[in-house]
Amino acid sequence: MLDPELLEGITTRRAELDELEERLAKQLEAVRAERDELAVAERVLERVSEQLADERSSARPIPGQVGGRAVMLIPPREPGTDESMLPPDYQRIIAAVRQAAGPVMAREVGEGVGADVSVKAKLEPLRGKLVRLVDRGWLRKLPDGRFTTRL
Repeated sequence: MLDPELLEGITTRRAELDELEERLAKQLEAVRAERDELAVAERVLERVSEQLADERSSARPIPGQVGGRAVMLIPPREPGTDESMLPPDYQRIIAAVRQAAGPVMAREVGEGVGADVSVKAKLEPLRGKLVRLVDRGWLRKLPDGRFTTRL
């Protein structure tokens, strides 16, 4: 005859294992469901990223905010656009470059727009604006660092 205590221990242990198996099966099901959700989210994120990249590449710059202040972004030069689209200080910079007899350094542009060119640190913001105009196609920067209007 079988020992009733031993038989009861086996039955108890089998019940514990059945319960553990059921909990693990539920956990495995939850893990698989979450993994499927992540795969869907990843595909959606890829599509949205692609759409945003397409929109950014075709969109024109718009005014934005930096540090709570409105900032006018410089639009790229395109056929049919003129300098009147630019903020007044950028229009003055282009006019100073255009009035020069030839390619000019940032210091000469500063003198043309009435900026204090005696301190190099005060010239750097102007240089940044000149480079921004070059990047957007409004001006051209020569290899020697001088600026000129586009041909």
